[in-house]
Amino acid sequence: MTTTLLFGIAVVAIVAYFLGRGRAIQLAGPDISALHSRPSYHGYYLAILAALPALLLMPVWAFISQRIISGSISSQFASYLADMSRPQIEAFLRDAETLAEGGTIAFSDEMKEQAARALASLQSTSSTLLLFCVAALVLAGTVWGYRQISLRKRARHIVERTLRVFLIACSAVAILTTVGIVFSLIFESLRFFDRVSVFDFLFGIHWSPQSAFEGAGREALAEDNSVIFGAIPLFAGTLLITFVAMLVAGPIGLMSAIYLSDYASDRFRAVAKPMLEILAGVPTVVYGFFAALTVAPAIRGWGEGLGLSVSSESALAAGVVMGIMIIPFVSSLSDDVINAVPQSLRDGSAGLGATKSETIRKVVLPAALPGIVSAMLLAVSRAVGETMIVVMAAGLAANLTINPLEAVTTVTVQIVTLLVGDQEFDSAKTLAAFALGLVLFIITLCLNVIALKVVQKYREQYD
Repeated sequence: MTTTLLFGIAVVAIVAYFLGRGRAIQLAGPDISALHSRPSYHGYYLAILAALPALLLMPVWAFISQRIISGSISSQFASYLADMSRPQIEAFLRDAETLAEGGTIAFSDEMKEQAARALASLQSTSSTLLLFCVAALVLAGTVWGYRQISLRKRARHIVERTLRVFLIACSAVAILTTVGIVFSLIFESLRFFDRVSVFDFLFGIHWSPQSAFEGAGREALAEDNSVIFGAIPLFAGTLLITFVAMLVAGPIGLMSAIYLSDYASDRFRAVAKPMLEILAGVPTVVYGFFAALTVAPAIRGWGEGLGLSVSSESALAAGVVMGIMIIPFVSSLSDDVINAVPQSLRDGSAGLGATKSETIRKVVLPAALPGIVSAMLLAVSRAVGETMIVVMAAGLAANLTINPLEAVTTVTVQIVTLLVGDQEFDSAKTLAAFALGLVLFIITLCLNVIALKVVQKYREQYD
């Protein structure tokens, strides 16, 4: 229904554009300069009046109608829902909505089917009313706007103001989304820290949230949440895998950038750089398969050949493959900043008798240092947030170790694990995911701030 309405509004807007443009040309006659605004602006003006009110109505209608329908269903089945908790009521309404849309659920009963039929009826009525309201707004906007078109109509000003408001709204959406994410993490994390001490969470050395749903674990949890929510093993695993990844991506990416920018021919560069950047477009699950089926067995075989004990899932395997994945982040950005170094610096160094390698080491790389540091920190942020490769190559075991040959896990993997399946958002186990997300957000924010400080400190040195 929504897609059909949007398509219909788009068609009407196109028709309105040509109507408005034709109306302006008709009023101007042979002298187009008599118009205050060009005919195309009059067309855009009429298209905006025809489409914009209806487009604004649709999200408002969806927001209000959803709450009215949910309230109506809750009222109709009040006696049945009286003994249910709020999460159970929400689950009941979700199941009824799934059935109303033609889907299937795991457990169905007569009450859910009745609720689904009532819900489908109300949604059908809502859709019909929305259709009539949208049609009325489109028609009214088109007729009124058509009559407003005149020789002195300042259509250009109206169109440009509308576009300015639209651009501001787009910027506001991005800002408000970020603010919403931050506040949602903070509020849910505060709920978690009401049950678990911040100090024990950040510095505890035992992580086993699954114990909260096991018999022995429930008793321990009732006595002390901090027994099973110590996040140090997760932080250690994240740092270990990230460190291994940067040992791979840092040198290879930087050396690749230096070669492509200062040594490679134009023909080789035109082929090699796009091929290198293809690595950034490979899905992470593909890297995960590669790590689990190829790299991890190979590392285990080499380790056993040397007499070492290597786990079938290891931080080394995950880190190596992750490093391969983030090579383009380092190489591409470093190549761009190295090429941005003024040629005059290279020429001056050569004029003083320095070799090409000396020029790169003592002139080019110091000049490009801010960009290279930014590229490295961006790669670190990407490695910290990776999930699929770690799940498939490093495992889920929260081991506190610095041995890259053992299985470890990371913060992002545990966030996914905690939120898989139907979870109650009142349990400490589920709320722990938000606390981990908040810590991860703070870490990446600090990395970005450090990168900005480095750039600001050294940017003007070689301008």
